Amino acid sequence: MKSMKRFRFILIVGLAIALNTICSISSAQEKPGQLKFEISFPSAAHLDPITGRVYAIVSKDGGREPRLQTGFDMAAGIPIWGRNVQALKPGEIAVIDETVFGFPLESIIKIPPGEYYVQGFVNIYTEFKRSDGHTLWMHNDQWEGQRWNVSPGNLYSPVSKVFIDPGEENLIRLVCDSVIPPVEVPPDTAYVKRIKFMSEILTKFWGQPIYLGATVLLPEGYDSHPAVDYPVCYIQGHFSLRAPHGFSEGNPIHKLWTSENFPRMIAVTFQHPCPYYDDSYVVNSPNVGPYDDAIMQELIPYIEEHFRIIRKPYARVLTGGSTGGWICLAMQVFHPDFFGGTWSLCPDPVDFRYYELINIYNDENAYYRIHNHIQAERPEARDPDGQVWHTVRDSYYYEWTLGDRHRSGGQWAIWEAAYTPIGEDGHPKPLWDWKTGKIDHEVAEQWKKFDIRYYLESNWSWLGPKLAGKLHVYVGDMDTFYLNNAVVLLEKFLEGTKDPYYAGVVKYGDRRPHCWGPSSAELYQLFKEHIMKNAPAGEDVSPWNY
Repeated sequence: MKSMKRFRFILIVGLAIALNTICSISSAQEKPGQLKFEISFPSAAHLDPITGRVYAIVSKDGGREPRLQTGFDMAAGIPIWGRNVQALKPGEIAVIDETVFGFPLESIIKIPPGEYYVQGFVNIYTEFKRSDGHTLWMHNDQWEGQRWNVSPGNLYSPVSKVFIDPGEENLIRLVCDSVIPPVEVPPDTAYVKRIKFMSEILTKFWGQPIYLGATVLLPEGYDSHPAVDYPVCYIQGHFSLRAPHGFSEGNPIHKLWTSENFPRMIAVTFQHPCPYYDDSYVVNSPNVGPYDDAIMQELIPYIEEHFRIIRKPYARVLTGGSTGGWICLAMQVFHPDFFGGTWSLCPDPVDFRYYELINIYNDENAYYRIHNHIQAERPEARDPDGQVWHTVRDSYYYEWTLGDRHRSGGQWAIWEAAYTPIGEDGHPKPLWDWKTGKIDHEVAEQWKKFDIRYYLESNWSWLGPKLAGKLHVYVGDMDTFYLNNAVVLLEKFLEGTKDPYYAGVVKYGDRRPHCWGPSSAELYQLFKEHIMKNAPAGEDVSPWNY
């Protein structure tokens, strides 16, 4: 019996050792190798320590630099990983390893084996000591419109072609020794003038110089009619140094603008980038700061003092598309006595019950919905035939890769920065958990002051008489970002208004995507008709109608 027991013991021990060996081999095969990206910069590129964010970017396409291929939609989506660095000195190394979050591959161990074009990048942050007592490190716009990959002063490495296999040890060193040069501002012409100045209001809030600017397109005959003052269209939209409507010598808009029968008006685009985005949304926000005050009290008065503009509400109209569609509608609603009418094209969400496809007040999660126990990812963009481009989770994860705590310079970042209260860390308090998508409904309630439909409905008794006939909204009924749904809710309210009836326009483009609406030629005819119709009694409109 003792021999049998000993044999059994030896057999059990042997089996255990063999099993452990097999498990160890299997584990070793599954465990990834030590793939790492080491990112650094020399003192010749940047002398001082850098606080900011570093990226490793890989692409199969060698046609353009990887930094210029990043994105989250069908046109981009190459892998990128980012991590914060604090006081990184020249020559010191920041490591991107398997623990660093990225998009669309969460970890570098997910990279399929193969040859790639690889590039490192350093996004430099600035210390902002704000007047509210919070100190934040953010990317300070360099007049490029919060585009981190082309922002002057940021650093990037040469593109390297390497073979990557996450299952094998591989150390990829990326030295960011190239510096992005300053932005070249186009020169003024006879028709196009540019202004830029430091805002005292915003500089005081942010504790760093903050600039405002504008590009002004003058009408045909402006110089030859020196006694004439003109109506103005303030065009809202993303940061650009181009002339309004893309006006340039010899192009179609140039021929249209200078033609005999085109309405003689001044067109103005604003530049108001902020540390969160390429524009501020023209709101007074705890996070973004008093941009509404700065634009209404500094920028517009400066423009109207330096150009011959009729400084009366009836002669000031607004337009814009997408981001600009929301801004021009909000500016009219929040300043009903200052502007004479707005033509909003494909506006960003005007009712937060359709924040794209998210009801921020009732939905539990931004990334998916549950219906009859089925959990479905929530799409964010589509083709006009309904084919989905990407999901809300996709674009939010991409932004979080570019910059945590709403420092991506992206769309979701500015929405939350503009509408949300300040968090304990001084950054915007998140509307939802970035990783899971769980919505914070206490934060959502704070958004109502910027919910245009809610604001209109809550204040129509006094606001309605000031806005009657001034609101015009256009959107494709297959808007790429589902923005038509919020417009439908806005229209439902507007069509039910009484004392007064809103007497405006809401139109939908059949199966039209983002950004559908009237052409420039159509818009300016609408502006002219509206301005002449609403000119005060006795106002002479003939001088600018030459």
